[in-house]
Amino acid sequence: MKKLLFVSLLAASVQLATAQDLKKVENNMVLNRVEDAKTEIDKVLADPKNASKPEVLYWKAKIYAALYKDAKLSEKFPSIDQDVKDAMQKYIAADPSFAVTKSKGADFFFDVYSASFQKGVKLFNEKKWNDAANYFETAITYIDEIIKNKWTNSSIAFDTTSLLYAGYSLQNANKLDGAAKYYGKLADNKVKGEGYIEVYRFLVVYYTNTNNKAEFDKYLALAKEVYPKEMPWDEFEMDFIDKNYDLAKKTAMYDKDDAAGTMTEKQYLQFGDLFVNVKNKEKGHLDSAQMAVYTLKAADAFKKAFAKNPSQSLAAFNVGIIYYTIFGEYDDQYSANIRTMRQLNSNKPVEKDPKKKAAAEAALKQQMDPLKKANADLEKPLFDNIDASIEWLTKSYNILKGKQDKTAVEKSVINKSVDFLANLYGYKRDKVRGKDAKAYDTYDAKYKEFDALHGKF
Repeated sequence: MKKLLFVSLLAASVQLATAQDLKKVENNMVLNRVEDAKTEIDKVLADPKNASKPEVLYWKAKIYAALYKDAKLSEKFPSIDQDVKDAMQKYIAADPSFAVTKSKGADFFFDVYSASFQKGVKLFNEKKWNDAANYFETAITYIDEIIKNKWTNSSIAFDTTSLLYAGYSLQNANKLDGAAKYYGKLADNKVKGEGYIEVYRFLVVYYTNTNNKAEFDKYLALAKEVYPKEMPWDEFEMDFIDKNYDLAKKTAMYDKDDAAGTMTEKQYLQFGDLFVNVKNKEKGHLDSAQMAVYTLKAADAFKKAFAKNPSQSLAAFNVGIIYYTIFGEYDDQYSANIRTMRQLNSNKPVEKDPKKKAAAEAALKQQMDPLKKANADLEKPLFDNIDASIEWLTKSYNILKGKQDKTAVEKSVINKSVDFLANLYGYKRDKVRGKDAKAYDTYDAKYKEFDALHGKF
């Protein structure tokens, strides 16, 4: 019994001693003797029995927050940045209900938040992105606790500025995962205002590059809701498809939506661009016949865009250019065959002996006939593509020729249209030279008409 009483008295005396020591700590803080308070709290914590006591840890966190906040004092304690984080987290773990804070005040949370934010801004302005991001993340941690526990009279749900600065810093530090985390919090809350559109743009690009369809769709929908007209969001959707779908999936998607009749003018234009670039992106994976299929598929998509909007000069121009390119490929083959035939002719042996001469001519004919046939076979598709190109380039020209205040793109389109039309009519004219005078005059007149417009727009 005496032993039990002795233990109880000892425990009481220890508690009293701790309380007295904490009173010294508190008095020093009241008098703003922060370094003295640190000395006293370190003495208290030297006793292992005090290491997990909420009130002791509260005072340690409060003191370290004061050191952290004061620029001059923090210089005396080089490890204070990490020390204050450790002190805060140990206190939070020991007092999850914040009973001591509710009794004695939460000002030290504000101290850590404001000091972290200010240090972050300073380093941000110095372009020290990683260090700035660390401070902003600390600021966010403690402002979130302040808001969650309603220790502020403000009705804010989060600190927009800290989140934005954290995102900017991490983005500039090329830590894009972290930037997406903080930007995502802003977008989730549909934050809107000057400059915030870049938050949504970053997110849709980031989730495109990481091939995260669910998050891409989420933030694209939010972007369209918050900034419906300020950014061509449909282009980002096509960019996701182009970067993350293979050609078979892209083709199947187009064919399905085209058959369903759900595609817009813009989507037809986008798929037209996608298909026309297959020859570049899939080079080495497709043969020439397969690439030709996609080139014609591109033309079909542009035609359907034009059908949706007959004033769409770019769609008409693109169709014309596709056929112009195909014509050029046929003409290259045609010209190559002519060069080969000329070379064969120039290399044929000169034979005086009638039998040898006949044999040489027969051998030459055997070589020349396939080339002549090849060129004969090329003429129809070659001229079909010339005529198709003329048809669509003329449409583009007619749409733009009377338009006032043309954009830079429209000026480029019409100037290229008249140049290509001059080339095409010049080609047709030269092909009938000495064969059909009426056709020659017709094509020559059209050539002169468009050649005179070179650089006029």
